[in-house]
Amino acid sequence: MAPIALLSVSNKNGLISLAECLEKIHGFKLISSGGTARELEKAGINVQRVSEYTNAPEILGGRVKTLHPRVHGGILAKKNDSSHQKDLKEQEIPFIDLVVVNLYPFKETIQSDNVTWSEAIENIDIGGPAMIRAAAKNHEHVAVLTSPKQYPKFMDLLENGIDNITPEIRKELALEAFEHTASYDIAISNWLGSSSNSPRSNWIQEIPHKQTLRYGENPHQHATWYGSSVKGWGGAKQLQGKELSTNNLLDLEAAISTVSEFGYNKSDNQNCAAVVIKHTNPCGVAINKSISEALRLAIEGDSISAFGGIVALNSTVDVSTAKILKSLFLECVVSPSFTKEAQTILSDKSNLRLLELNPELLQNTEIENFRSILGGVLVQEKDNQPINTSNWDIVTKRKPSDQEVEDLTFAWKIVRHVRSNAITVASSGQSLGIGAGQMNRIASAKLALDSASSKANDAVLASDGFFPFDDTVRLAAQYGIKAIIQPGGSIKDASSINACDELDLAMIFTNKRHFLH
Repeated sequence: MAPIALLSVSNKNGLISLAECLEKIHGFKLISSGGTARELEKAGINVQRVSEYTNAPEILGGRVKTLHPRVHGGILAKKNDSSHQKDLKEQEIPFIDLVVVNLYPFKETIQSDNVTWSEAIENIDIGGPAMIRAAAKNHEHVAVLTSPKQYPKFMDLLENGIDNITPEIRKELALEAFEHTASYDIAISNWLGSSSNSPRSNWIQEIPHKQTLRYGENPHQHATWYGSSVKGWGGAKQLQGKELSTNNLLDLEAAISTVSEFGYNKSDNQNCAAVVIKHTNPCGVAINKSISEALRLAIEGDSISAFGGIVALNSTVDVSTAKILKSLFLECVVSPSFTKEAQTILSDKSNLRLLELNPELLQNTEIENFRSILGGVLVQEKDNQPINTSNWDIVTKRKPSDQEVEDLTFAWKIVRHVRSNAITVASSGQSLGIGAGQMNRIASAKLALDSASSKANDAVLASDGFFPFDDTVRLAAQYGIKAIIQPGGSIKDASSINACDELDLAMIFTNKRHFLH
């Protein structure tokens, strides 16, 4: 008996080539419905319509075509199960060996600004997902294709006959089939969630596979990148350099989050910002009217840690900036753009990864933050709300000067991107010392202040969390710190305030903490 293929596709790319291969070369009997059958008949390919095959008409305006025991019995039957064979024989149902189905264009339909509710609803496929899931479930006996991209490879595999397609290939096709229907259901769920006034947080998103990475955080760890191919890092243009690694992407994420605090320049050369990241922590941050000067100051903030780091810039990389970058050993540089001259200069460092990332691609890409734990996932809002200085309180007798307020704001923007416990020392648009990830706050403060050394004199200090004791205030005063910004909220706030008053320091409470774990 000739093998049977059921074809019912919305996307008809490659359909005729596949059908001709199946029917004319490999002797398949073809069954099809609706527009797919019409396309095949127009091309002169022998095809039996589903309504003839089932002896049941299409009804409800095409809503019911393939939902029939003769279709699903043929798809779900196990060829090695005698009871299944008996049932099929009694019902005169033949085995179906291949199912080729892709779904109504629901995603494309809802992209239209003018789409009506009824149009969207009618593009929710029912029979298609049912056939795909049935074939994928029974992949030991049935092959399933859900994308024209699969057709060429499948036609090559047919050279040895449908029964000789390996279990591994069948399983791979089944996985792609379930991913196809899952993506479809998620699109419908998200659309319904956004169309109704549901109070639920509709955070489920399709996360497509982008690429397999060389390895994870270490060479013995396998890693895969899932994400959009057009937004966020998926939309970045890599101009040169080696393939991105897991650690590169994690550091780049930290870098872009930090530099985004200072906005992006389009035409003018004001408020240029440079960030140097090492192991997901900023080790140097600076702002200046010149992007090259901002970069120089950011590196100067901790030149030792900058070695092997990641650099993020919010302005076009020009010749002078490229020359500074070329003088360093860096893993990656990300910027909105690079001049041709800058690219030429940096092309000598062939392993250096250069990425252009349009700031517009960062909009609404990650409303929430996902973290995995054993057996589950944590989902939270990102801590990226703009700073609101109107909520700040000056709690000391001495008020900070205008310059100190400017420096405190700068330091506060940085400290929320440093792993807690976090301390930042800064002055005049430049970070001077950063203490990250220590188990107690005084240890982080000592790291930051030691790094700043004598430059801490007349500088400011920011803390991502409140002070449980006055020890950080007293240590900061020893280094010459003149103003401090912290969330406040400790039961011993009065101790820190009194210490500031005693030592003539100004202190601001932001009334918001920024722990980063």
